[in-house]
Amino acid sequence: MKTGIYPGTFDPVTHGHTDIITRSLRIFDRVVVAVAPNPSKHPLFNVTERVEMVKLVMKHLPQIEVTQFEGLLVDYVERSGAHAIIRGLRAISDFEHEFQMALINRKLAKTVETVFLMPSEEYSYLSSTIIKEVARHGGTLTEFLHPEVARRLNDRIRSLKS
Repeated sequence: MKTGIYPGTFDPVTHGHTDIITRSLRIFDRVVVAVAPNPSKHPLFNVTERVEMVKLVMKHLPQIEVTQFEGLLVDYVERSGAHAIIRGLRAISDFEHEFQMALINRKLAKTVETVFLMPSEEYSYLSSTIIKEVARHGGTLTEFLHPEVARRLNDRIRSLKS
């Protein structure tokens, strides 16, 4: 069984993320969505909340496992017995950073491959950062997020304003 690891912060999980997860099942039998704490990004949701939201959004796909991890990604990939890291590329601007990460990961663990997937066109501009900005300004989120994730994001934004 081929397993891919899709790592990220997922703060919050967007339709762009779920598009990559779903499409990765064309390549892998099983996909582990590995949620990283990533405090340097100052997430709105703690890692437990983010894991819970990804599980909620992906519950219809039994081939998806959602977990959290800390430390070096390649160590986690090797411990998990996975075959590759899955990364989404939205635009050329993502490529340089992702390329560097793939090269350092290959240097650290020669058996770990990185697979790049482009999102569907309708999600190519989405990022959690942009979605949080839309939420801060009261924009409609349902086109970008699962309804429950949109509700939680709006609730969190409101709680921060009060």
